[in-house]
Amino acid sequence: MSMFCFQCQEAARGVGCTTRGVCGKDAEVSNLQDLLIYTTKGIANIVMRNDLDVSQLSAINTEILNSLFSTITNANFDQDAIIRQIRKVLRMRDGLMANVTDSAVLHDAATFQVAEREDMLAKAALVGVLSTTNEDVRSLRELIMYGLKGMAAYAHHALNLGQENGEIYAFIYRALDATLNDDLSTDDLVDLTLETGKYGVDVMALLDAAHTSRYGNPEMTEVMIGVRNNPAILISGHDLTDLEQLLEQTQGTGIDVYTHSEMLPAHYYPAFKKYDHFVGNYGNAWWKQVSEFASFNGPILFTTNCIVPPKQEEIQKRIFTTGATGYPGCTHIEADEKGKKDFSAIIEMAKACPPPTEIETGTIVGGFAHEQVFSLADKIVEAVQSGAIKKFFVMAGCDGRQKSRQYYTDFASELPEDNVILTAGCAKYRYNKLGLGDIGGIPRVLDAGQCNDSYSLALIALKLKEIFALEDMNELPIVYNIAWYEQKAVIVLLALLYLGVKNIQLGPTLPAFLSPGVASVLVENFGIRTIGTVEEDLEHFLHA
Repeated sequence: MSMFCFQCQEAARGVGCTTRGVCGKDAEVSNLQDLLIYTTKGIANIVMRNDLDVSQLSAINTEILNSLFSTITNANFDQDAIIRQIRKVLRMRDGLMANVTDSAVLHDAATFQVAEREDMLAKAALVGVLSTTNEDVRSLRELIMYGLKGMAAYAHHALNLGQENGEIYAFIYRALDATLNDDLSTDDLVDLTLETGKYGVDVMALLDAAHTSRYGNPEMTEVMIGVRNNPAILISGHDLTDLEQLLEQTQGTGIDVYTHSEMLPAHYYPAFKKYDHFVGNYGNAWWKQVSEFASFNGPILFTTNCIVPPKQEEIQKRIFTTGATGYPGCTHIEADEKGKKDFSAIIEMAKACPPPTEIETGTIVGGFAHEQVFSLADKIVEAVQSGAIKKFFVMAGCDGRQKSRQYYTDFASELPEDNVILTAGCAKYRYNKLGLGDIGGIPRVLDAGQCNDSYSLALIALKLKEIFALEDMNELPIVYNIAWYEQKAVIVLLALLYLGVKNIQLGPTLPAFLSPGVASVLVENFGIRTIGTVEEDLEHFLHA
């Protein structure tokens, strides 16, 4: 076993990747990521043991977010970049030692030393996931850890928009330190898992406020999925500040900008509609990029995770990364001290490329975040009361490449016409082009946006609970059939559990990092279950 990673839904054999990640990362990258996480825990140990004020740790707070974010599945495959980040975090960690009054109380994560790459790899072999031998403790620690990674991603986006919450930083340090504490019981860790969900709600609220205060509230929008006859740039990921800067820098150049995968919801924000060269969405969910990038012809900018290792050198040369992302051989664009990024290299490449090759035509409709749905509240309530809408199916989450995910397309197709799908995240690509129609003018697929916009779906549920004067949101005609893939989906799940949502169906498989003991707790306390056949699950949901 040269590595061990089971943080995503594609963990090999449903157990874990041991020689190379299904995502494409090699063993050395995986192990270095483990060491980077261990190093962040060391900083947290110093912060907690010495009761440091996180408001005075601005640069360190940022690098903790960067470190956690860069270890999310499909984010950073660049070994050199990870080594640089380890060294940066170690320097910051060691700089904090001046605040330490008694180093004897510190964990090894706060004091170990490594110099060269070989030292790092040797240390990484000792501190990875399997270094926790108790299966249930390991499972809970990793569940918390993956929630923190998702939380860090959303906090990172909010920070790029100038929005921070010191309580979120304080919790991240406390939770990281807790994963080093062998004195905590499984009950303690279960409580901390739910508390992670609480801060998951907070971080999504923070990001929602950051997005809407800067770009306006998303509104119902028809997005073109064809192409124009201009050279173009494709932007993928989640970071709207990167998109904003790219649109500003491409104005008047004759270059069109298209979104890809999770960047699609950017079209729903009023602020971006002023750019007439921001023309549409190209392609589908992240995992189809290998073929779709070939036909796009122009350069691609990755602002966050969801990179699939390119098979062709020509495509690799057209891929640019920024932020927490990285891939060997791809140009990485750093921000300056004011957060500004120079995208001129991407623009110059685009000018020399042919226009995108059309792979589909037509439009798709989205933009049903909380304010847009609230504006339809009267119509929705009337439809529910009249029986025109029987149930809402929350089918948010992630897409993935496994054939078993055809289930979600089939489920949406077979859903009776008096039911509405609420979605967010790239799971939407399994059914957002099916043409499922509407109910009295209400589209049967209401797309709230990115995975972080699952917060909107929670607000919508809480608003309906208020309107119908219910004591418990689980009494609403809302059921949850959620797909997951990586760690941002984990924090969304924990947020829903914290809010009291029960009987969530999670698929296409339960996480490999859930031990039988921890899985039983989720089943008994929250009614978590996994998918069956479409027919079985429709029967379960429609007649429950």
